[in-house]
Amino acid sequence: MNPSIPASSSGLSPRRTFLKQTAVATAAIAGSRYLRFSEASAATAPASATKPWFLRATRWMQTNIAELDNTRYDIPWWRAQWARTKTQGIVVNAGGIVAFYPTQIPFHPKAQFLGDRDLFGDLSKAARADGVAVFARMDSNGAPEETYQAHPEWFTLNTQTGRPFADRGLSIPCINGAYYREHIPAILKEIAEKYKPEGFTDNIWSGLPRANICYCDNCVKKFRADRGLDLPQQANWDEPAYRAWIEWGYACRLEIWDLFNKTTRTAGGPDCLWVGMNGVSIAGAAGEFRDYREICKRTEILMIDNQRRVDTTGFQSNGVGGRLVHGLLGWDKLAPESMALYQTASENFRVASKPEPEVRLWALDGIAAGIQPWWHYINAYQEDRRMYETPVPLGQWHQQHEEFLVNRTPVATVGIVYSQRNNDFFGRQDAEAQVNSPQRGFTEALLHARIPYILVHADDLDRDAAQLKLLILPNLGTMTDAHIASVRKFVQNGGGLIASGATSLCDQWGDPRADLALGDLFGVHLPANHYLRNEASRRQSAAQSTQTYLRLTPELRAQVDGPHPAGEPAAVGTRHEVLRGFEHTDIIPFGGSVAELSLDPTVQVLLTLVPNRPTAPPEMIWTQNDHTSLPGLILNERAGFGRVVYLAADLDRRYARDNIADTEHLLINLVRWAAKDDIPLKIDGPGLLDSHLYQQPGRALVHLVNLSNTNAWRGPVEELIPVGPLKISVRLPNGVSGKSLRLLVSNQKPALSLANGWASFELPSILDHELAVIE
Repeated sequence: MNPSIPASSSGLSPRRTFLKQTAVATAAIAGSRYLRFSEASAATAPASATKPWFLRATRWMQTNIAELDNTRYDIPWWRAQWARTKTQGIVVNAGGIVAFYPTQIPFHPKAQFLGDRDLFGDLSKAARADGVAVFARMDSNGAPEETYQAHPEWFTLNTQTGRPFADRGLSIPCINGAYYREHIPAILKEIAEKYKPEGFTDNIWSGLPRANICYCDNCVKKFRADRGLDLPQQANWDEPAYRAWIEWGYACRLEIWDLFNKTTRTAGGPDCLWVGMNGVSIAGAAGEFRDYREICKRTEILMIDNQRRVDTTGFQSNGVGGRLVHGLLGWDKLAPESMALYQTASENFRVASKPEPEVRLWALDGIAAGIQPWWHYINAYQEDRRMYETPVPLGQWHQQHEEFLVNRTPVATVGIVYSQRNNDFFGRQDAEAQVNSPQRGFTEALLHARIPYILVHADDLDRDAAQLKLLILPNLGTMTDAHIASVRKFVQNGGGLIASGATSLCDQWGDPRADLALGDLFGVHLPANHYLRNEASRRQSAAQSTQTYLRLTPELRAQVDGPHPAGEPAAVGTRHEVLRGFEHTDIIPFGGSVAELSLDPTVQVLLTLVPNRPTAPPEMIWTQNDHTSLPGLILNERAGFGRVVYLAADLDRRYARDNIADTEHLLINLVRWAAKDDIPLKIDGPGLLDSHLYQQPGRALVHLVNLSNTNAWRGPVEELIPVGPLKISVRLPNGVSGKSLRLLVSNQKPALSLANGWASFELPSILDHELAVIE
């Protein structure tokens, strides 16, 4: 039956036409076999059976079970839905807050209405019969009042209330107490031994967020034993105890990661993985004490909880997330992402269907960046039946072309450098403005320029920089000596560099050094009183919104362009190529401020500050002092070194916030100049495209997502708008002959021309996405 139709009191109902049409193949292999995914897959797909399950299950689905679903979960219908969406893995609620199976663990209450039913077991058995992997879903971060009353030593302690911290109407257990260290492992062991799932996910696994300090006896004793200190009394980034607490918080979560994995692998077999659940934001990971790089080093598959776009970051944020994840995880591993099929907005309507185009573009931008779909429903019964159809065509297309969507290596010459430590110890309480916005300014500019790029963790610079021509360091204030040495070596070997703001000013704790550690490369040095040296001053500057401008030098004012002040000669000259496109203006909008710098004689200053002026009334919008020598943009070219750009003006941050076209154009010019225009992909034509270039043995892949639509900056999208024609040119990687071209979405075979190692073709139109395969 369709789960939008209530079941009878017996839990059974007549088969519907849909079920009859789609369940035939499922029923044929069902029988009574209770196989693990690896065994069932070996029987149905021998060619891929040599790979472990976590490298084969590329399409996932979850019906996040409500307690009422124990009375109405129509397993035959959902098996048919798995079949027609080509689902290879499901996420099934198992335990944690409540159990969806007959648990024997004390203080692990059974879900309401479960009765004598074993819903998790029934779903696991059905999935195994269909060759579908099973992730047992946990939620470890909450327990009811009766559990707290029985075991108060399991829980966090808020000294202001004398009770545990609370969330979602539940008390939060302590990451260092027996709840996490004994109770949850006992549940994992019970499930793993009884059901042998492929693995475990966990909705909220990392305990109390960083915003609060737990003062329970477990934390007091463990912090003193591990660090020899008393717990800090408040968030103070300059206090040694607080800094130690931050690092200790990460270490405690990694202990839990390792403990849970040891438990599940011991009880369920070596491939029974516990993989938690994680977002794709470094800021979010920092707020939850999740060391993203260390987690990715530990896991074979990453389950991502990142269900939707927001207006400020758009669909393209999913492409950024894919680059981030695979830059740490590796491009040979899978990273399924929970993609909401229900309405997500400022208010979530979780049982109403999201428009299909909104779901599709979010999914496609992730898929183009190496993410796998994981369709997410709330409840197993829906009155809004439209969401059942949404994943079908994309799931079928994904299955048909799966070989081109995994195990592909990005081709890029531009890398944006980041670190989680910079978010913590430099961004501190203002990470959005100090860290996230400067990075987003560059990712947005590169999106508009259709320039492929990768995200490079600062700890991986030596590994990843070898393929790159340009490193971008957006306000990377906290850098270790090793990071600085890696960047210096890169530039000394001819690599280009763009840095902004306080890059390299601070040590690993966020304390300012005597000068910018990379100042010799920038050709820039900070005076003793420069505002960047002070955290409060940096925050004040980032928050500024004034009517300042940046003056382009030399000025090109000429009579042919318009009038100029009486008595002043027309200014003429030749500008640097990074100012190309600004021939008819001498100023661009800014909005911030800059301060005096000490400059080496090798540098060129191309932008200077035009001071603030009133914004109203119109009669007052003028100033007699509209020239200063305060530098906003500095270039440093030296023989034998790569080209270096230093942005004293925070144009990267300003572009993320204000979306000014002149700023975007300038950032793109700087990237192309510093990289010596060594960009392996060129796309000419209309539209907003997220552009990805990959290689596989013997082939190049161009995956484009069309983000041009009527609701690009405020969801949901209800209509897709095609763009084109597009002229696309790809520099062929080694081993790719360029003899053939296929388009896997439109199924066209346009003409392919070759010249000087480049392959070019024309794409007449693109609606949602296109995947070009050049072999």
